[in-house]
Amino acid sequence: MTTDSTRTDAEMWDDRYRESDRIWSGNPNVALVREVEDLKPGRALDLGCGEGADAVWLARQGWRVTATDISRVALERAAGHAADADVADRVDWQWHDLGASFPEGEYDLVSAQFLHSMGDLPREEILRRAASAVAPGGVLLIVGHAGFPSWEHEHPDVELPTTDEVLASLELPEGEWEVLVSAEHERIQNDPDGNPTTRTDNALKVRRAD
Repeated sequence: MTTDSTRTDAEMWDDRYRESDRIWSGNPNVALVREVEDLKPGRALDLGCGEGADAVWLARQGWRVTATDISRVALERAAGHAADADVADRVDWQWHDLGASFPEGEYDLVSAQFLHSMGDLPREEILRRAASAVAPGGVLLIVGHAGFPSWEHEHPDVELPTTDEVLASLELPEGEWEVLVSAEHERIQNDPDGNPTTRTDNALKVRRAD
């Protein structure tokens, strides 16, 4: 996320994480828990893992997790949370600028939670690579914002596509994938003053044929 061409996205995200000891809530994303809790644990890939709440939750459920982020500060913090939760041996933390490199392997679950950023993030390309990393019978879960919060101005550089638009951009081969969920949902989030407000997000969950 950057408007300063002299600094890389990684440096900008590192600076953001250094602003405080915790940026995010520390709780797993509600949509992830809802859509994954009934799946049989296997190998999971968490794209844009941040401070690691989703990866730690998945590891606690029995998943073997590869978690990646562009911020080394976030990854170091996430590894500490995994150690505190006694699941450090179940998570492989990897640094990637997903527009340039991508974790190797196939996964039973690939999760992309709120993979939004200003700047040159090639989101559609990344999500197509995410789909190609799903093993036969596995699931791809993409959760995103459906709109900007009331306390922020809209960012013209940030695209917030619908689930139909995300699905079309994945260019999935016909007959090889099943759409399990494609819907908007509401959740409560506190604004900067601590007041609860309702936000609308969307979730796309697709399963690759065996």
